[in-house]
Amino acid sequence: MRPWLLSLDVTSVIVFVAAGRSSHGEDSSASGFFQTAGPFLIGLAVGWVIMRAWRRPEAISIGVGVLAATVAVGMLLRRLVFDDGTAVSFVLVAAAFLTLFLIGWRVLVRRFATDL
Repeated sequence: MRPWLLSLDVTSVIVFVAAGRSSHGEDSSASGFFQTAGPFLIGLAVGWVIMRAWRRPEAISIGVGVLAATVAVGMLLRRLVFDDGTAVSFVLVAAAFLTLFLIGWRVLVRRFATDL
């Protein structure tokens, strides 16, 4: 059991939000940051629970499920609860970025780690 690998997923979402807010000149307030990150962090948590990711967090198949939940739940919450936009371009960029990071670290860990 390697639940510390959850921190790689959380970091991926945080980097996504920080990069997006920075590239759009958003304010750097903590409340603004958490307003943006909240839906995706909740989606990430849902993905970890649904996939029971703590069992094999480094598995690519687990990562795909976590990714799907992060994007889908994140966008639904963003639209319906957090009252923020979900333009198609944003959905595509979010999905691409989160795919690169949420799947990317798993590919690297599976390729280079010897003790997992």
